[in-house]
Amino acid sequence: MCGRRQDKIPWSTDASPRNRVHWLHVRPVRRAQDHQRGVRWPVQGTPAFFVFRQFALGRGTALRLPDVVAKQKWVPLETIVEYCNRALGIPDFPDYDGAWNGLQVENDGRVHRLAAAVDASATTLRLAAEAGADLLLVHHGLFWSLRQPWTGANRQLWLLLSAHNLAVYSAHLPLDAHPRWGNNRGLCAALGWRPRRRFFLWKGRPIGWEVHTRLSRAELHRKLEQAVGGPVRLLACGPDPCRRIGIVTGGAGSELRQAAVAGLDTFITGEGPHWTHALAEELGLNVFYAGHYATETFGVKALAAHLSRRFGLPWVFLDHPSGL
Repeated sequence: MCGRRQDKIPWSTDASPRNRVHWLHVRPVRRAQDHQRGVRWPVQGTPAFFVFRQFALGRGTALRLPDVVAKQKWVPLETIVEYCNRALGIPDFPDYDGAWNGLQVENDGRVHRLAAAVDASATTLRLAAEAGADLLLVHHGLFWSLRQPWTGANRQLWLLLSAHNLAVYSAHLPLDAHPRWGNNRGLCAALGWRPRRRFFLWKGRPIGWEVHTRLSRAELHRKLEQAVGGPVRLLACGPDPCRRIGIVTGGAGSELRQAAVAGLDTFITGEGPHWTHALAEELGLNVFYAGHYATETFGVKALAAHLSRRFGLPWVFLDHPSGL
């Protein structure tokens, strides 16, 4: 680089307010004492990077620029995994047969940038790679049953993960149930509710929350659509207004009897099978189906935001809705 030319190197292409495009500015330095490489950190709240000063080649403006590499803080993958396992109670939390909670894919051991998504799929893996992430946090992981042989689509997944040094961490029911970062707690917060007590046991562990309030079905329908950002299907089979409401995100529609036994008049979940309409009529229960995907964006966002604050790493949410 010569003269007064100023180059810019993009640090991030994330358009979110917190992680909008940041530029690494490289300027000529003519002072003899600037032979040493220096480190300049940005103001608090912006991503960290190194700025390497140029080497002066003597008098004049002819300067040689060393390799300029945008770098930011990194955290050992093992450190993040151990923290998540402990905070989410991964080792002791029961889940569906075949579900694998915890680290599913390992990278080279360094994490510079986090990404979060509801589902681990070929599309979200590509989006994570494009975002420059090296750890993807998901609610629905890659492994639910035997994934073999590693040919065809499986081989392509592996090549993508390997080429981009991408690790994958999954938390299913432990994230649904978490009292601070859980999907159910997040949906309660989005509705402006402080839950009264735990509800819905799975293998002895509480997953959902119960809320006592007084809302008309129409008002609750409106608030719920606003909270999840999309359409909500209502089975209006119970009393109006709604007073005792149970929340279990995801696909808990087949468990309406638990809501009725608990004395609830309204049940909010993501989706359920066709026969639940007849069962809701039989039980006298209002049922809101707010979408499996839409009700389960809260947990991975909350977890990623917490890890970002704790470890000082940037993060991005990868929105890839299923429509279900």
